[in-house]
Order: sequence, then C-alpha cells, then structure tokens
Amino acid sequence: MRSRPRRPLICLIPLLLSVLVTAPAAPGKDGVVVGGHPVDAAEHPWVVALASRDRFGEERGGQFCGGALVGPRTVVTAAHCLSRAVLGVERGKVRDLRVISGRSDLTGTRGREAKIDGTWVNPDYDNATKAGDVAVLKLAEALPKSHVVKMATEGDSAYEAGTDAAVYGWGDTRGDGSYASRLRAARVDVLADRLCERAYPGNADGTFQADTMLCAGVTGGGRDACQGDSGGPLVARGRLVGLVSWGTGCGEAGRPGVYTRVSGVLALIRAAASKTGGREDS
Repeated sequence: MRSRPRRPLICLIPLLLSVLVTAPAAPGKDGVVVGGHPVDAAEHPWVVALASRDRFGEERGGQFCGGALVGPRTVVTAAHCLSRAVLGVERGKVRDLRVISGRSDLTGTRGREAKIDGTWVNPDYDNATKAGDVAVLKLAEALPKSHVVKMATEGDSAYEAGTDAAVYGWGDTRGDGSYASRLRAARVDVLADRLCERAYPGNADGTFQADTMLCAGVTGGGRDACQGDSGGPLVARGRLVGLVSWGTGCGEAGRPGVYTRVSGVLALIRAAASKTGGREDS
C-alpha cells in the first residue's frame, strides 16, 4: 500500500477510489497511469481488469484492480485486491467478480467478461510488510493461448537494473482520484535492489524484501502506477516481471513503485494454478 498509501492500489469501497488512501498524493508530472500514455488492449491482450459492479458500481465496468493472463484460464493479481479491506466484504460474498479482457475503454462493451471459477490468495501474504502479495484466479472459460504473457523466472535478464519496463492499468492518472476509463501504460526502469532498500527500509508503509519484491520507476519521479492499478502487470523484455503492489505516493521522486517479484512467487503461482484447475503456460 502506498503511503499515502498509495498501493495497495485500488479503488475505495463505496464508489471507491483507492484502497488505503488516507491523503491525496502529489500529482504526477504528466498524468496517465501517472506519466504514461493510452494503449490498445488488443496489442497487450494479457492485461486484464478485475471488476465487480455490485461492489464498485456500473461506472468503468466496476473495475477495481488489474491482473495478468498467464494461462488460458489463469490470471495472477495482488493478494490485497481480494481482501475485505478492498472489497468491503469477504471475497466469497462477491457473486459477480469478473475478469475483463480485450477492452481498452471500460465504458464500452468490447472484449470479454469471464466469470471466476476458483480463487487462491496467498495465505502467507503479510499486510504489514506487504510480502507475498499474490493471488491466482481460475477463469470459467478459456481465453486464447496467444493472449498469455510469459512469466519471468529466477535469474531472468529482465530483472537487471536499468532494464526498460512498462506498467499497465486503468487506475488514477494524477494521484488525485482521476481514474482512467482507457487502458494506460507508463515506461519505467527496473531499479537496483539497494535503491529500493534505501527508499523503504521498514516503516508503516511496508518493508522492501528483495526475494519477493522489486522496484521500478524513473529518476526524479513522474512515471508510476497508482490507485486502481494494483495487481496489474509490470512487463520487461516481453516477460511478466512484477505485479503492482505498494509504495508511497504516486510518481514521487525517491519513492519508486514496489511490485511483487514474479520469479519469487512463481512456485506459488504454479501450485495454485494446479489446485484451482487452471493452467499457466509460461
């Protein structure tokens, strides 16, 4: 959760604008996903939106978090997205949870809305440190295998500091509750662990732990994920390297976004996909 807490980036609960946001963050320099630009979902088909009109209303299709398609019937997202703090009720009581794919504009009807046939939330997710922020959703229907994104494994060169990456989502574009209807992407750099450790040594916001987390951003700030982007994908060199998790503010200098390190939770994802009957093909 970003402190302001920006992330667990989500939408607030009654018509909701962002999970755990206690004060507005300083606006990003350029806007959009904070410092990003609009993109076409058809060109990034593995980016999906988590939605519940019952919990979050009709506007923007009920979107409240993001996710990534890693198998025809398997979506990964952030554990905190399925928490009571975000949903307002226990997740088992959300009867209309959907995954929206192939829809750039959430006010439209293009793409598909898939029902959820099974969920797994990491039981070891630590809300204090934010470690292990991952969940797996099994879709009731298969999406095209060509839409799947490959997950990065341990030692993947995509984790090298300085690697160009992009984060995707429909969240806050300025850090002030200005939620996007169209899918956005922001270009960021994968950062060295030492920079993340310096930014988040351990406080009320969270504690950076390199085994299951990584940071991404740009020098001077201005490009970042924000509220509503939680669970969304961070992609580098064509591989899924992270899931939007937490951080302080949105696009603030010296406060990069913190992501769940996919390689650090890959075994959990694969085991969960097997248990829920889904299948990851990465």
